[in-house]
Amino acid sequence: MSNHFRSGQTVRLARGVAYRSAAGGEYKVVALLPDEGVGRRYRVKSVREPHERVVSEEDLESV
Repeated sequence: MSNHFRSGQTVRLARGVAYRSAAGGEYKVVALLPDEGVGRRYRVKSVREPHERVVSEEDLESV
């Protein structure tokens, strides 16, 4: 099964309750995380925040 997003790709967070405090705009995919049985998850980084976020694939949208 291939990954939907790749490292370095620009994405947006799908707006939802879990991310209402997240910075708006674009994020870069930093890494695909190891499969821990909860679905694909990625580390993403916005230039508007000093930290990275861990998000599920279904919470990301291509730009």
